[in-house]
Amino acid sequence: MSLFEAIVLGIIQGLTEFLPVSSSGHLELAKALFGDTSLPKESMAFTILLHGATALSTIVVYRKDIGQIISGLFSTEWNDEKMFSIKIILSMIPAALVGLLFNDQLEAMFSGQTLWVGILLLFTGALLLLADRAKQTDKPVSYLSAILIGISQAIAILPGISRSGATISTAVLLGIDKEKAARFSFLMVVPLILGKMAKDILDGGSNFGSLSVPVLSGGFIAAFVAGILACTWMISLVKKSQLKYFAFYCFAVGLLAIAINLM
Repeated sequence: MSLFEAIVLGIIQGLTEFLPVSSSGHLELAKALFGDTSLPKESMAFTILLHGATALSTIVVYRKDIGQIISGLFSTEWNDEKMFSIKIILSMIPAALVGLLFNDQLEAMFSGQTLWVGILLLFTGALLLLADRAKQTDKPVSYLSAILIGISQAIAILPGISRSGATISTAVLLGIDKEKAARFSFLMVVPLILGKMAKDILDGGSNFGSLSVPVLSGGFIAAFVAGILACTWMISLVKKSQLKYFAFYCFAVGLLAIAINLM
């Protein structure tokens, strides 16, 4: 893997982890464009590194919120922080179960299947259009809505379905305030990313092999900086109800992926 490829993949991961366009889908498309031979056997370790960078960018942007969640977990009082922490935990359960029980099967089924990525990007685009037209409300995140948002996050394990797009859209369609929807979406993914990283490392994905320090550093920094920019930008866009532009983008990329596969 060259430094250029590492930086490009880092930017893709950083941007698409938070923008509603499917990070897994774009990484599959990027792999197809680069060619499988350009990605080394150590690509799992590199992917873990990129996820660590995006997790760190979320922690930086939402450091105060994460501090409140942690204090809420250990608080003996039944306050707002305690209840929010429980909702975050509830939202993690569906995706955690799917990841533990079916992740290998899903990865094997969809790895390199850019046709499926294109089809599911069309689904993501339709979902974003629905959310963009939803009426503005000020409902908070309830325990039930936390579970439903968590189910949408579990479904978004499929490459082509955007995690942030699915969770934010589900929250908005449930009537939750758009800013609160984005905040909840980004906070709920941090424990899952860290958990997935730990699982991959235990499964032997920590061998960076021939990857050089400049390549690793370039990918990490690119993903971290892009993640901070995308996370901050996405909060502003959701508040202004600008999801339709991402929907059009998903339609365009999805149709292009389908067309290439049918040629």
